[in-house]
Amino acid sequence: MIDVLIIGSGFGGLGAAIRLKAAGIDDIVILERFGKVGGTWRDNTYPGAACDIPSNLYSYSFAPNPNWSRAYSGSQEILGYVHHLVERYALAPLIRFNHTVVDARFDEPAAQWVVTTAEGAVFHARHVIMASGGLANPSFPAINGLDSFTGHKIHSARWDHDYDFTGKRVAVVGTGASAVQLIPELVKVADKVTVFQRTPGWVLPRMDYRAPGWNKRLFKLLPPVQNALRRALYWGHESMAFSFIWNTPMTRLVERLSTAFLHQQVKDKWLRRQLTPDFTIGCKRVLMTSTYYPALQQPNCKLITWPIATVAPQGIRTAEGIEHQVDCIVFATGFEVSKAGTPFKITGIGGRVLAEEWARGAQAYKSVNISGYPNLSMILGPNSGPGHNSALVYMESQIGYIVNTIATARREGWRSVDVKPEVQAAYNVSIQRRLAKTNWNSGCKSWYLTDAGFNATMYPGFATQYARQMADFKAAHYRVESLS
Repeated sequence: MIDVLIIGSGFGGLGAAIRLKAAGIDDIVILERFGKVGGTWRDNTYPGAACDIPSNLYSYSFAPNPNWSRAYSGSQEILGYVHHLVERYALAPLIRFNHTVVDARFDEPAAQWVVTTAEGAVFHARHVIMASGGLANPSFPAINGLDSFTGHKIHSARWDHDYDFTGKRVAVVGTGASAVQLIPELVKVADKVTVFQRTPGWVLPRMDYRAPGWNKRLFKLLPPVQNALRRALYWGHESMAFSFIWNTPMTRLVERLSTAFLHQQVKDKWLRRQLTPDFTIGCKRVLMTSTYYPALQQPNCKLITWPIATVAPQGIRTAEGIEHQVDCIVFATGFEVSKAGTPFKITGIGGRVLAEEWARGAQAYKSVNISGYPNLSMILGPNSGPGHNSALVYMESQIGYIVNTIATARREGWRSVDVKPEVQAAYNVSIQRRLAKTNWNSGCKSWYLTDAGFNATMYPGFATQYARQMADFKAAHYRVESLS
């Protein structure tokens, strides 16, 4: 039997393995469904792919990288950092590639998890950490005629690097975080780019720059200087909670800054009108880009705001009856975020199935533990999504809590640890009460919410608040079963 089984080899899974090893827990296996590590940064290789959080903050505090080439690094450099983690902390021997988990069942008499893969392998583990991530499975929109298109179809998270866009007519469906990065790159090579927008987003400039050589040398020579920059970036992003999470005077200020940026970059009044959001900033993900608006105004780019009626064999037909004929459709339509289900079947105590319990919206205790599913932990689980700060800050807090729980169980001789149902229920009542006062729940439709309007995604507070709650493990909140 394995001590700890980790599902996923992205930032979350690798970070958990690193911290477990540091705590003296080294009987670890990491299951990865693909042949390489990296999670979302392995999968998202579309032109222009980059992080909208500064690199010195989008990295682990316990593994700083003094060699970031830019303020906001691209996907390949971030993936390189992930590979550096594997090498530096000797994680390669722990990883089992090409293992797609399809079932996880808690064996009550043995107090262990039985995890089965599509390849037929079965693993028995005392503890399981789900680190598969929320941005793992690409989502195609429910559009009529999607399969009738005879041209080329690409999803931004499964980019086809063999397809030559030179001289092609390209449609881009979606104007979210991935779209605003790839559209400027497509405009450079395609004959024509037609962008289909459902809802305009709030846009802020991304203050990117190339890191000078002296900067890297300084960080190597004096790591506290890089740490000081990280702290400054952290507190700068923390302050944005007053703009993005709650409706405050700072919200109005940032909206005015975004509007001024739109007016600066887009001179055409009609196009500005089409690009002006009608919801409170923060309700949907804020877009960080300085190249999107200029790309839309290039002679070979056109913005379409009519709703899509159907996909036709030769292109896309919009509601007013016009068919836009294209050679390729790029879907920048995001991911199937697990707000009301699970990535595979998870069976807990008494045969309870987690997907059924989460049918109306996912819930957990402190985002990591679920009552009725002992010894199971999640990274970036329900209500841990950041709206203003680095996801890795939240991950570090969760990993610390999970490692603390597992280390305590080993030290105290507990064979199973299960959060009490009343504790989980009280926590989620509090979370939903706080969410009701946030911009995310202010009325706009976003991927943060289920179709019924339940927010199982975001954390309604500061990253500092989240870290504080995760630093406090209370054994009294759990039902424990001893080995003896």
